[in-house]
Amino acid sequence: MHSLIIRDVAIYDGLGNAPVHGDVAVDGDTISAVGTVTSTARETIDGKGLSLAPGFIDVHTHDDFAAVLHSDMGFKSAGGVTTCVVGNCGMGAAPWEPAMRMALAMHPDGLPRWEGYRGYCDVLERQPPGVNIAVLIGHGTVRLGAMGTDARAPNAAEMQAMKDSVSEGLEAGAVGLSSGLIYDPGRYAQTDELVELASLMAGSGALYATHMRDEGAGLLASVNEAIAIGERAKVPVQISHHKASGRAAWGLVTQSLALIEAAQARGLDVHADQYPYTAGSTILSAVFRDGTFGGKGVGALPAECVVIASAASHTDWEGRSMAELAATMGCTAEEAATRVLAAEPGATVIVHTMCEDDVRTVMRHKSTMIGSDGLPTLKAKPHPRLYGTFARVLGHYARDEGVLPLVEAVWRMTGFAARKFGFRDRGVVREGMKADLVLFDAGTIIDCGTFADPHRAPKGVVSVFVNGQLAAHNGKATDARAGRVLRRAT
Repeated sequence: MHSLIIRDVAIYDGLGNAPVHGDVAVDGDTISAVGTVTSTARETIDGKGLSLAPGFIDVHTHDDFAAVLHSDMGFKSAGGVTTCVVGNCGMGAAPWEPAMRMALAMHPDGLPRWEGYRGYCDVLERQPPGVNIAVLIGHGTVRLGAMGTDARAPNAAEMQAMKDSVSEGLEAGAVGLSSGLIYDPGRYAQTDELVELASLMAGSGALYATHMRDEGAGLLASVNEAIAIGERAKVPVQISHHKASGRAAWGLVTQSLALIEAAQARGLDVHADQYPYTAGSTILSAVFRDGTFGGKGVGALPAECVVIASAASHTDWEGRSMAELAATMGCTAEEAATRVLAAEPGATVIVHTMCEDDVRTVMRHKSTMIGSDGLPTLKAKPHPRLYGTFARVLGHYARDEGVLPLVEAVWRMTGFAARKFGFRDRGVVREGMKADLVLFDAGTIIDCGTFADPHRAPKGVVSVFVNGQLAAHNGKATDARAGRVLRRAT
């Protein structure tokens, strides 16, 4: 007798094949049969009229600490996500002191302590979250621990300290190294430094993921740098949240995609991820800093396009644009930003900087997988991508707009992502694979959150299973904590 059978369901295998109708059986944490299942089960679900896919893999998250502090991870599992890749944009979970400093923008209430990436993984294994977690080592966190925010190259001792941190993370099973080259202190790192650290991963299967140095007018130079790092270090590359930010850069994605194609033709394993919105989200200090996003401070963007998402001690600012705050304060937008940062140095913002045509161009391209890049500021007004990314791709872009076929959209967020990040037993509905599964209604699935009201689970996600256990049902997380740490295969 099986643990679970889902019967008469349209099965999307996660490999891009057309869906087939049949049954899927689960025993414990593993898929035990796919096709026509004649035996019985302790629990049977009628899947008629529904679709079953592998659990969605969110390849770009900042959920390192949310997995500890908000362990149900309902903001992800309710939307079909069963695995989160954490540690993106150079912001990792270790060493603990610099990690805590970086995390305060999202988690001002503080964090429990651990030692190194092994300690972080141990915490997650002792207190499992509701979804699986795979870890990237954060270059910015490592650099902050080794040499603070100094705007220079590391000396020999500092480089060795960084190498020791990266090596510790790799030994703990991290799936790669990430950089955030618009943030302090990552923006002070030169290409050679990144190559030297990334080279530690050569031959291991671990990859280099990067929030590039410039996603605006300097997009092409930034893509070339990312590719050069991968080629010189002999490691795969993952370009984070591929986009063209700012009106002056709109349209450049056609050329940046061509650069990716050329690198792939030379043999480099290089891909990208994307969130399906024309607005991004980051820390206000990065937006305001001179030279970022192609200009000086908030004035480089219309003030109404920069909206406060979180300000822990000034919640009345949340949801208001810098134009509104400037009017209320009786000052310029630049002066208002200075005041906000003085009071709330970790304030996060939503920034409306992209065009819809570019979003669609990137989404259609074969190099693109899906990542939410959500900031889990659960007490504030985070970008709705935190909840709705995968349902928006499936419902809005695939089903309603026909930007890509539904079967391909499923592949982008399952089998493709699993292959890239080395999850050998996930991402495919096949006998012997782990039972990370999403039961959804292909006719109704859609994101529901808005910028004004982001804390809303998508519609059409019926049931979500993590390692064979029900993690979410009809938009609500269960009490199950079946997530595991997914360590790099060695």
